Amino acid sequence: MAVAELWETLKQAILAYTGLSPTAFFTAVAVAAALYHVVSGIFAPPPPPRQRPREEPEAEPLPYALFAGKDASRALAKMSFEPQDLNGDTSGLGPFELDALQDWEYKFMSKYVKVGTIKKAAPAEDGTTSTSPGTNETVTAEAETEKAPATEHKPREVSSEEVKEKEATADAVSAES
Repeated sequence: MAVAELWETLKQAILAYTGLSPTAFFTAVAVAAALYHVVSGIFAPPPPPRQRPREEPEAEPLPYALFAGKDASRALAKMSFEPQDLNGDTSGLGPFELDALQDWEYKFMSKYVKVGTIKKAAPAEDGTTSTSPGTNETVTAEAETEKAPATEHKPREVSSEEVKEKEATADAVSAES
């Protein structure tokens, strides 16, 4: 089976089992520097087939498709579907907009599985940053240190070894109690 045939078979299977287009199936939305996989009901059986009545129009694409694969923090905070708001820049947002963004983040946290985070780039020592080709992600000339102190705007990244050590310490303390 050729790759093209395999891809077509996969697209048909995704549509049959989820009712979603392949684009929607692999959609992730970035909110406040966290990525969420926003496909719900993926393991539910497909709805029974029905014939669309003649007077029922075909479904229009939802405007939320604009958010796919982008940091939509500003657009969600402003509740805007404007293309110029599809960026992660939260500077200049008022308190009500920041509260709205926090509400969106809570909604995503309660409804979807978090699959990753967006790392914000820190400027290099010479003050320059570069953008990797084909993406909007900024890449710095030098990586940040692992043990950098946490701040209000940038929590410190923790390695899996540190997490295991802390869990083992917590287990030992709870066993002693």
